Amino acid sequence: MPRLPRYVLLVLLLLGLSGAAIYSLTWHPANREKLPVSCSAETQAPPLVPGQALKVMTWNIQYLGGKRYVFWYDLADGSGTDERPTPEDTAYNLDEVARVVRDEQPDIVLLQEVNDGAKSTDYQNQLALLQERVVDLYPCSTEAFYWKADFVPNRHIMGSVGMKLATLSRYRINHAERLQLPILATDPISRQFRPKRALLVSYLPLGDGRELAVINTHLNTFTLDDDTPLQQIQMTVGLLDKLESNGTPWLIGGDFNQLPLGQYQRLPPEQRRRYSADSDLHLLWDKYPMIPSNDEASGIDREQWLTHFPNDPRVNGPDRTLDYLFYSPLLKRIDARVRREDTLLISNHLPLVGRFLLPGTP
Repeated sequence: MPRLPRYVLLVLLLLGLSGAAIYSLTWHPANREKLPVSCSAETQAPPLVPGQALKVMTWNIQYLGGKRYVFWYDLADGSGTDERPTPEDTAYNLDEVARVVRDEQPDIVLLQEVNDGAKSTDYQNQLALLQERVVDLYPCSTEAFYWKADFVPNRHIMGSVGMKLATLSRYRINHAERLQLPILATDPISRQFRPKRALLVSYLPLGDGRELAVINTHLNTFTLDDDTPLQQIQMTVGLLDKLESNGTPWLIGGDFNQLPLGQYQRLPPEQRRRYSADSDLHLLWDKYPMIPSNDEASGIDREQWLTHFPNDPRVNGPDRTLDYLFYSPLLKRIDARVRREDTLLISNHLPLVGRFLLPGTP
């Protein structure tokens, strides 16, 4: 056989083997997946009752990493030096998260950045560890990965990743699904190793035969010349519009990685690089009620509504709002707050809590 065809065949063979290896190491979720619902056999979780009050907490727990680090991805210029938290810190922050949840006792807890099988946190299943501490409060749960790979060839990782959305509920969950959001546009190889963000949708039965849709998410950060965050918000709005048109009450919470009106201008220039001056979040707040509202998040009492405390030595306290609750007009807001007084050192995000009245029987 001539030398050139042999060389070409060898290259093709190596490319094929490389592609197969990358595919086997990475995760390929469907656009829509039914998810298992876990409910404790020892506790009969009740259904929701039309017209009842419902307390919801959303919290990005930063894989229990805490505030003693500047991780490699924390600074926009990539100068962070820490690659992982110590086992002692993750154990301490696990107990702290459980303490706050037990003290606050929301009916539904929406968690983001919950690690499972990640090398950087010693392959812990952090949701299982938390559930051991709060199972008497939350008999039902759902979960969905949004970053998963057996090996990521990044010099700061060089091992497995596993990160979930998790929803804990005091009330019965009938069924749940994972909806794949648009993925960051990049080259085909890098794309395989990146997070694949999603909507975790849990459906809780109401006593009148309807369901409440509870949605948990963590959206992409802004990147110049990339419209993935916009696409993710557009898809989210489309789902909410569909639920609303069907008469299904809903609420959504999570880390949206977008600023409310007025906060971009208040950030120092070096802190603006991960945000757009014109927040894509307006597609949501233009149509649906938001907690905190723009008036709250940018008004005279705005410090009460800041939810993000960056792991950045130049920042000495919470300075922006990235976490929100949106809800159907069928629900009525009772009150809301950011729990700040005892959570500043647990995560780089603070828990946001809202109380609502569910719609009564039609």
